[in-house]
Order: sequence, then C-alpha cells, then structure tokens
Amino acid sequence: MERRMVVAHATCPARMVPSGTPTTIPAGSFVTINQALGGNYTVTLNGNMLRVDGTDAAALGLEAEDIEFEQRSDGLVHEDQIRQALRTIYDPEIPINLLDLGLIYGIDIDNNAVKIRMTLTAPTCGMGPVLISDVKYRVAKVPNVESVEVELVFDPPWSRDMMTEEAQLEAGLFF
Repeated sequence: MERRMVVAHATCPARMVPSGTPTTIPAGSFVTINQALGGNYTVTLNGNMLRVDGTDAAALGLEAEDIEFEQRSDGLVHEDQIRQALRTIYDPEIPINLLDLGLIYGIDIDNNAVKIRMTLTAPTCGMGPVLISDVKYRVAKVPNVESVEVELVFDPPWSRDMMTEEAQLEAGLFF
C-alpha cells in the first residue's frame, strides 16, 4: 500500500505503537497511513504511531474487515472460533498469521474467560505489546467471550520449525 493521508470520518479506536496502549483517533483528524498488513493499519497521528484494527477501518474511510462467527445458542466460548480469530492476526513484519507462525502455545477456556499463551519470533521484538493487544482485541470479538488474558512466554523458544508447512512455503523457508 502506498503511504497516504486520510481524514477520520468518525472517532476510531487505536493502539499506541509499540506499547499497545488503547487510544482513539478523533473524528476529523488527518491521519497518515504508513502500512496495511494483515487487515490492520499502522498510521501516524500528530507524530505518534498507532495501530488501527481492520474491523475499525471504516472510521478512517477505508474498507472495514468483517470477521463473522457462527452464532451458537449454547452460550459457550468455542476454541474453533478463538482459532478463527487468531488466524486474522498477522505478525506486523511477516505477512503470516500468528497461529500458522506457531506463536500460539496454548488456549484455555474457563467459562467465558479465555487465556492465551503466546510467544514472539524474538524475545526482543518491539511489537510484542502491539501483538498482545491485537490478540486481546480480536479474541474479544468471539461470541460469549467476557475476558481475554494473554501470557507472553519464551519457553520453549520459537523456531521456524513451529510454523505450519503452509506458512513455511509462504515465507520461502522450504528448500
């Protein structure tokens, strides 16, 4: 995507980069779109870098990403829907979703509370807080989820062997 400026049509939720702290972009603000990757946007507002979820893109006059989940009448949180949400979150530097990258180590569901154990491709990844906030934001959209906790772990250390074969092919890692 070519870098361009847009005007926010409505107040837009965003997260600060790299801290992941929630904030908002006021309606009428001039925003520079720096990157569009994995359905999310990295933008600049008043010198601050922000991450806008693709599901909120319409507030910036962009096509919003629509994540739809099958409605089930049992009132439960379903792991397959959590996985569906996680497949919509992409590493900011590698255009592969977190699940196929092998960054998700575990999903625990207790009533309507979800706990996710995940790692990063490198312990010093500066985008870690943003990825954690992406996971919390998207998983919270799953029906019946009342809370999302993300635990960042580094044992075992991530390696490319944790990627699905499809992700390795997409990244050009199969020889």
